[in-house]
Amino acid sequence: MAHPSQLGFQDAASPVMEELLHFHDHALMIVFLISTLVLYIIVAMVSTKLTNKYILDSQEIEIIWTILPAIILILIALPSLRILYLMDEINDPHLTIKAVGHQWYWSYEYTDYEDLGFDSYMIPTQDLTPGQFRLLEADHRMVIPVESPIRILISAEDVLHSWAVPSLGVKMDAVPGRLNQTAFIASRPGVFYGQCSEICGANHSFMPIVVEAVPLEHFENWSSLMLEDA
Repeated sequence: MAHPSQLGFQDAASPVMEELLHFHDHALMIVFLISTLVLYIIVAMVSTKLTNKYILDSQEIEIIWTILPAIILILIALPSLRILYLMDEINDPHLTIKAVGHQWYWSYEYTDYEDLGFDSYMIPTQDLTPGQFRLLEADHRMVIPVESPIRILISAEDVLHSWAVPSLGVKMDAVPGRLNQTAFIASRPGVFYGQCSEICGANHSFMPIVVEAVPLEHFENWSSLMLEDA
């Protein structure tokens, strides 16, 4: 959950998000070192009156500042590609959920069950109870079991939407007439918040996503109750 004046990412709640955080720190350190070096060179050139004639025309320096950036780009590209393929990997999911975007709410269908589905609307500000978050709470949460591979099928009924939960490292466009899929594993129990991340009309800001990760036993009890109410 993000908090005011937060500078970094939200705490990771899935293995993919942990990898993304590590890659971010790796790339940021490279950027910091390059920026420090460039700043030092600029200050040195401005402040000194001396000129080194061997720097003005040097094949060795030309070779170094051609090869070094290539090596740095490789050090960034290789882990980036690894994470890219990890995010596309969907291996034997334990549960499949279809999320459909509407103006302006989400509907969820648990396709492994015969009749388990519901609509998820934002709770209006005047109906919030103490401790709930404005613009982020939904009347029905998407409940999933912890440490189980979950596949999400994402589509839209009217306009473009985007299903995004930052702490799970998930963001996928919901396109009318098209079915996109992504997968994640919630590594710990908790409630994770997201929002539609594609401008979809007047109430774009009012269609939150709430994912609740619970132990498998609690998930089975919840699904049984939902099927009884259906």
